[in-house]
Amino acid sequence: MQRRKVVIIGGGAAGFFCAINAAQMNRELEVLILEKTHKVLSKVKVSGGGRCNVTHALFEIPEMSRRYPRGLQFVKKTFHQFFTSDCIRWFEERGVRLKTEADGRMFPVTDSSQTIIDCFMQEVNRHGVQLRLNADVKTISKTGDQFQLQLSNGEMLSADAVCIACGGYPKAAAFEWLQQLGHTIEPPVPSLFTFNLPKHPITDLMGVSVEQARVKIENSKLAEEGPVLITHWGLSGPAILKLSAWGAQELAEKQYVFNVHINWIPAHTELSLKDAFRSARTQQASRKVANTNLGSLPNRLWLFLLDQSGIGPDLRFSELPAKSENQLIRNLIDYKVSVQGKTTFKEEFVTAGGIHLSEVDPNTLMSRKIQGLYFAGEILNIDGITGGFNFQNAWTTGWIAARNISLPLVK
Repeated sequence: MQRRKVVIIGGGAAGFFCAINAAQMNRELEVLILEKTHKVLSKVKVSGGGRCNVTHALFEIPEMSRRYPRGLQFVKKTFHQFFTSDCIRWFEERGVRLKTEADGRMFPVTDSSQTIIDCFMQEVNRHGVQLRLNADVKTISKTGDQFQLQLSNGEMLSADAVCIACGGYPKAAAFEWLQQLGHTIEPPVPSLFTFNLPKHPITDLMGVSVEQARVKIENSKLAEEGPVLITHWGLSGPAILKLSAWGAQELAEKQYVFNVHINWIPAHTELSLKDAFRSARTQQASRKVANTNLGSLPNRLWLFLLDQSGIGPDLRFSELPAKSENQLIRNLIDYKVSVQGKTTFKEEFVTAGGIHLSEVDPNTLMSRKIQGLYFAGEILNIDGITGGFNFQNAWTTGWIAARNISLPLVK
């Protein structure tokens, strides 16, 4: 009896996870991964600064699903089949232990993404999964029960089932080969990016990080609280990246030109700061303002905000003009900057957009239009905020597709 042939398009996280699990679940399958570039698992390699942020330590589905700006209702269904606890168990069964950091992100205990890559390559070899590099699929068609895949070199391959796990595309034109199959595409826009502040003096503070700041986008409901990092081009850090994910489409419509309001010390209000200054005037009148960091901010940022408020390094509380005090309070709780452009966050490019979720069955990850065609990972219109959520979606969708691919064909 001839073995059923399964082709996985894409040698990334979702593609490998689908291929490995399908081959393990049904040893009669012939599984082939096609990767269009000369290397595999590129995002796994660079994720989490080279440590691979495998998933996030959230174990309640409603709570986890709220980390997905697009696809929330879809992942609520898929997570019932393969969730964070299943992911942790899957890796541990293969000798990869994970650890949880203070912010909930989970990494291999080795702190090396190579551990995950080595695990996948070991599993690929163990289960006889074939891998071809520089194999770029240009078209897919289906005649009867068979898929035909044409590669860029003109070669034709046939398959009984196909899983498309090629990641997201930055431009809509790149989805054309999938639209030819009859699928609808949600136009892609970047997600997970940092904010550019060209020529703004705050960029001189590059490397300064504030542990808890509140960032709000003007004329918008978009707001996030968390760590903010000042870089040589502008603003980054978890709060900024979360904003970029939630605001992916809205900020694209603004062409990445908008104003941001930063509360550097969200634990304080205007009233509490006025009280603090009043107390300092009476109890520390001779003390220099520069030596009294009211918000416990990084010192370089505190001095910068003083300068922006017209307060010199030698000015004492007894000499502090009311106008300068009011300006400093405003700069502490409502510092306004004008963003002009974005920068991709390191090499962890994520797109919002992709295959319309109404056209994919969340219970099987199979196309509702073409039997035997599956999707996994970022090619779907699902994206999460930073913190391991995009990988969890890759593992979940890859596993569900694999399970259903491995089942006997129903005519």
